[in-house]
Amino acid sequence: MKYFEQDGNAVIFRNLGETLVVQPWGPDSVRVRAVLMGDVQDDRFALLDPMPAEDVEIAVRDGDAVLRVGKLTVQMEAAGWKARAKLTFLNQRGEVLLRETDGANALVLQSRKFEPIIGGDNALTATFDGFDGEHIYGMGQYQEEYLDWKGCTLELAHRNSQASVPFVMSSRGYGFLWHNPAIGWVSFGRNRTSWHADATRQLDYWVTCGDKPAEISRNYARATGFVPMMPEYGLGFWQCKLRYWNQEQLLNVAREYKRRKLPIDVIVIDFFHWPRMGDFRFDEEFFPDPAAMVKELQELGIELMVSVWPQVALTSENYGEMLQQGLLVRAEYGEQIGMRFVEDSMFFDATNPRARQYVWQKIKKNYYDHGIRVFWLDEAEPEWGTYDFKQYRYHIGSSQQVGNLYPQYYSRLFFEGMQAQGQENPVNLVRCAWAGSQRYGALVWSGDIMSRWEDFRRQVCAGLSMGVAGIPWWTTDIGGFHGGYPAHEDFRELLVRWFQWGCYCPVMRLHGDRQPGKGVKRQDGSDALFSGNDNEVWSFGEAAYPILVKYLQRREKLRPYVRGLMQEAHEAGTPLMRAMFYEFPEDAECADLKDQYMFGGKYLVAPVMEAGARSRSVYFPAGMWKSVDTGETVCGGQRLDVAAPLEIIPVYERIC
Repeated sequence: MKYFEQDGNAVIFRNLGETLVVQPWGPDSVRVRAVLMGDVQDDRFALLDPMPAEDVEIAVRDGDAVLRVGKLTVQMEAAGWKARAKLTFLNQRGEVLLRETDGANALVLQSRKFEPIIGGDNALTATFDGFDGEHIYGMGQYQEEYLDWKGCTLELAHRNSQASVPFVMSSRGYGFLWHNPAIGWVSFGRNRTSWHADATRQLDYWVTCGDKPAEISRNYARATGFVPMMPEYGLGFWQCKLRYWNQEQLLNVAREYKRRKLPIDVIVIDFFHWPRMGDFRFDEEFFPDPAAMVKELQELGIELMVSVWPQVALTSENYGEMLQQGLLVRAEYGEQIGMRFVEDSMFFDATNPRARQYVWQKIKKNYYDHGIRVFWLDEAEPEWGTYDFKQYRYHIGSSQQVGNLYPQYYSRLFFEGMQAQGQENPVNLVRCAWAGSQRYGALVWSGDIMSRWEDFRRQVCAGLSMGVAGIPWWTTDIGGFHGGYPAHEDFRELLVRWFQWGCYCPVMRLHGDRQPGKGVKRQDGSDALFSGNDNEVWSFGEAAYPILVKYLQRREKLRPYVRGLMQEAHEAGTPLMRAMFYEFPEDAECADLKDQYMFGGKYLVAPVMEAGARSRSVYFPAGMWKSVDTGETVCGGQRLDVAAPLEIIPVYERIC
């Protein structure tokens, strides 16, 4: 019986109604697709055209086949009495990296299990063997205090502060992309790893290998896209709060930064500066002359970033036309409402090219033509009020089937619109991402998190995991978003520690809904949306101010170094925030270090993330390390308690 055949550079398996295709997809990489009762489709959810892989060998026999591309070999066999295809992935030394679960036993397990949804798609579960001692990293951003996901189960879905980016890097030397935007789950169990899609047409995943984590990152960026080069204003400090609610208030803050001779690159106008959600323009009462506002800021050397939401309120001037033209997401049942915040609204359909064109024309006319070149793409998951993913349908399919693509398309809308205007290297802040978002200039932030120490610790894990998952541009609300009181000493300590850490993040950005809030009135006496309390560096007391200024100035001194890291990400796909295992993969002590990291290859950063702490334990890998504050040198290969007074975050330069 002939189960395998070669078609060009691909190996094809057919049996029992299943068609399986394995083919090279870039250096040291393959793409695997399978479908029941049909032909595989070339859906490009994240993958680009593959880079040429010249070093390819294929050997096909009736009952088995081997495909080698560079360092990666795929062994395929028709296994068991039902002759189901089983794939094993090996490196250039013949060591097993990854292996589909064996169904050739009395249990009759299936490594690729399609479960029909009557009248529609399939649910799909792909299962691989588990390996003792394996560490699994990446997966994007989850609000949990984990770096190594081995033993964990994760939802494959986006939420406010959760960005599911289904790429993992294994300590065994492989990278794996679940190239499927369906809602689902993944379980990294001790006995097996299972990926599940609730509704999908086909199995689709991509595998690469490398001797070092940086090789895997480069191969992944080759397959899904490199970030553009970060513009110069992305290297410094960004000032934000909830919310500068009028033009003069914003300008006064910008002028005060300059009067104090404090460095600032970007200032931000947050949400509800519009008349109604979905109008995509300034409210003339509060922002009467946007062009003049932008001009003054530019003369001060400050870029203006403006928040845009994808919600369109039922009362918006654009709602009727967008509904009639089919430019909004559609609810499957009941009211056509996606979220209730301030007023009822529905999200525009970013997967629809006509909707992207419509929205960009509004953005260009009402913001871009005034000189605004940086946008804050909030609500990008999108944030369904109940997260009932089965309830919504997009232009390209049901939310169950393609819902995780929304934030990628949202970033794409602005990136392509800005590029069409001749702008080089657009960067836009966005609250969510999926695989491939990085190529559209997505600077992801970690959402509306709480102002608590435990949330602070989670953000360090989130930033490291996002970098592994191929999203090198990442940031967080310094101080957290919800619940921070500038007048309270406990919050001031948290803010100082978070701010110090922000100096060593890819983008340093101060934001938050500081308490108590402040009401805002219109000229006619009616209520506008509230604003938060003050959130500038001088807002947190006399003791905190000089510490914050110290780290503003340090960030400026780091500008050439950060620019170099941005260039490295642009050219090689390497993250700026690097988990210790990434730089020291051979050091077993670094495998699960989640409370310290490398900022590039030069600086070891150990944030202080416990209230009242004035020292902390730091592990120093092999080499010599020098404190950037005291000049003290430390010999590596040991763990030490180091001093961390309130004015200092422990940071050590690798000197050899």
